[in-house]
Amino acid sequence: MNGFRLSMVRHGTALIAITASWAAPAFAETPAAREPAVAGPQVGAEQDAGETQGYGDIIVTAQKRSESLRDVPMTITALSGDQLQARGISDAADLAKATPGFSYVESGQSVPVYSLRGVGFFDTSIGARPTVSVYLDQMPLTFSIMTAGSAFDLERVEILKGPQGTLFGSNATGGAINYIAAKPKPSFEAGIAGSYGRFNTAELSGYVTGPLAPNLNARIAVRGVRSDGWQRSYTRDDSLGEQRFIQGRLLLDWSPSDTVRFNFNANGFIDKSDTQAGQLIAVAANRPQNLNLYPLLGSYPLSPRDNRAADWDPNTDFSRDNRFYQLSLRGEIDLSDSVTLTSLTSYADMAVRQLVDIDGISLNNGKILTIGDASSFTQELRLSGSLGAARWIVGGNYSKDKSFEDGHSDFLYTTAAAGFLPFPGRFQANNATGSQDFDTYAVFGNVDYEIGDFVLHGGARYSKADLTYATCSRTGDAASAAALTGFFNLLRGLSGRPAIAALGVGQCLSLDGNLMPGLLAGELSEDNVSWRAGLDWKPARDTLLYVSVSQGYKSGNSPVLNAFAQAALRPVTQESVLAYEAGLKVALADRKVDLSAAAFYYDYRNKQMKGRSFQPPSVLGAIESLVNVPKSRIYGFEGQANLYPVEGLTVSVGATYLDSKVLGSFPNFSLLGAATDFGGDAFPYTPQWQVSSDVAYEHPLGEDMKGFVGGSLSYRSATTAGFGTEAVLRIDDYALLDLRAGIKSQDGRWRVELFGRNVTNSYYWTNVARAFDVVRRLAGKPATYGITVGYKFR
Repeated sequence: MNGFRLSMVRHGTALIAITASWAAPAFAETPAAREPAVAGPQVGAEQDAGETQGYGDIIVTAQKRSESLRDVPMTITALSGDQLQARGISDAADLAKATPGFSYVESGQSVPVYSLRGVGFFDTSIGARPTVSVYLDQMPLTFSIMTAGSAFDLERVEILKGPQGTLFGSNATGGAINYIAAKPKPSFEAGIAGSYGRFNTAELSGYVTGPLAPNLNARIAVRGVRSDGWQRSYTRDDSLGEQRFIQGRLLLDWSPSDTVRFNFNANGFIDKSDTQAGQLIAVAANRPQNLNLYPLLGSYPLSPRDNRAADWDPNTDFSRDNRFYQLSLRGEIDLSDSVTLTSLTSYADMAVRQLVDIDGISLNNGKILTIGDASSFTQELRLSGSLGAARWIVGGNYSKDKSFEDGHSDFLYTTAAAGFLPFPGRFQANNATGSQDFDTYAVFGNVDYEIGDFVLHGGARYSKADLTYATCSRTGDAASAAALTGFFNLLRGLSGRPAIAALGVGQCLSLDGNLMPGLLAGELSEDNVSWRAGLDWKPARDTLLYVSVSQGYKSGNSPVLNAFAQAALRPVTQESVLAYEAGLKVALADRKVDLSAAAFYYDYRNKQMKGRSFQPPSVLGAIESLVNVPKSRIYGFEGQANLYPVEGLTVSVGATYLDSKVLGSFPNFSLLGAATDFGGDAFPYTPQWQVSSDVAYEHPLGEDMKGFVGGSLSYRSATTAGFGTEAVLRIDDYALLDLRAGIKSQDGRWRVELFGRNVTNSYYWTNVARAFDVVRRLAGKPATYGITVGYKFR
């Protein structure tokens, strides 16, 4: 807590000073009519007749109907498109700065890892399915790697905390992120915005919307980003981190009659940006006695404590070649005044090719070239309506999700196996291949029943997930194939087994229990019933008290890893979270003050995570594998305050406290390969404290122009990158300060803004990992700054 206070004081002084200098004149004004901070409703959404929105009202669809955020009995962070733009939030990673309890981690192989309230799934494979589901207009982005650039041309985003399943399209133990795209309009409008900033970062975006025919409206939006490298080598003159990213979206809304509506969405992106290199923080040889065989590795300089510092193999192209598209169609038919039939159909496809330097040094020691693809088809049908005091939803869902990954790994300059394997010269590691094919079926229902000032909630979902998987490690080249053949025959001879035929290049080498190399293939069939029950009470118009109990599940996953033993490649089974939550939401002072708070307890079973295992005949020590933590728990509380004290001034402060713990015994291996029982440990990547705040103020500058200023301050306490107490695992606490200021027209047609992000240039990192003999961390971005100019045509 001392570090928390010092960081908040140090980084908040500038924010308070600059805001106060602008806001001081406004405190003498009377609170005349203000514009509410509203994120517009979704297509077809209606306001309650005669109800006036107050300050800060946001209409959300968290319960698959449009309602005020104040009336939703769950913890939600909702940000409008304007708020996202003002805070510089362009992807899910940036949401961590504005959402207490939400964490983003770069896995080290360009697969993002999201968690909410400590519930997350750390995996580096293309087929990683998150505990935090991500949707675009309720259409799922099933695999985490598909979510790049999701925060684009949005009406708003809603982050729902806690287990999901009774309403949204797939089960989730952590929560859900629902992006709502900006919708087509019935009249012409267009906009363009451009920015230029540090590292020659240039971004250009624009949209056009309007009618194409009677009852048919369209919207086209595009965005492109390019920049020079932000990372710099500390051993030579070189840079990395260029951005080359382009995305687009086409929306069509067609209403052939008053009772029939269709919404078509086609979106996608091309990403040719560089992958991120790491910072070497330790050399930790598996075979220290052999380190003298590789003096350049043992004497390599450690990285400076600088966001930009890193190292990687020279004369190597680390740019991605990733491509994604999604097609979706939503259809609605009003069967009566109170019953609506909704169909959601979606197909998403992604191709991946990316090379990552995983060791943080310039020696040819460790790289992984990942080539693969992922696809997802989803079909949902549901009926929703009302009957007297009840509002209800029933439906069914089917999804088919597939992933294939071929990882070409080179570990050429390592002491890990020196002296054990009869490899000529350097150790050539092997390639990891894996495929997954999920078929998921579900039926669900939910009902809300009003009894005076009380509302009873109940919902359930039955899901059946069938996973077919095939995975193995494969020989990398002729030399390693020949060496492995000799080594395996040595093992088989010692155990009295006959020799095997020579392995070929690309052949599966993972050994089964009989020391026979081959492909591990199988099926995992699981089912579950997720549910939610709750009670709300509204003792006054602007006061909501609620309690809820919910059970959520996440189905099993198959890993894609380098492993000599097939046992290390077996899938993890489904995890579950039983969550208890109580909260309140209240508006005070004529809705100039919005307060919300919640306390929660999670009973966590079979938590999925990437741990380590020592599976004979492994000669490389404890190697990564997916594991289940049998029993754990999380408890905590969070609060949010939104203040609108005077004309043009908005202050938002939120905080989350988490206490996580492994219950009972959980034997596994530390980052450095030590056998340890992690019972009683807190979760990795789970800081106890997360705080986010934002201040925004605008004031007229004459009749046609406004000036505005604002800033965001976010803080995260220390955590670790794995179970254990080893110093190299520590992720220090940090605070990030972003500032903005500019001018805009009174009618909102043009805008000029200066911005700075991480303006104090705080050094921080989000992940630490070991690649055989080296330990490296992934640092956050340094200070950036620039200017943005935008104009709207109407």
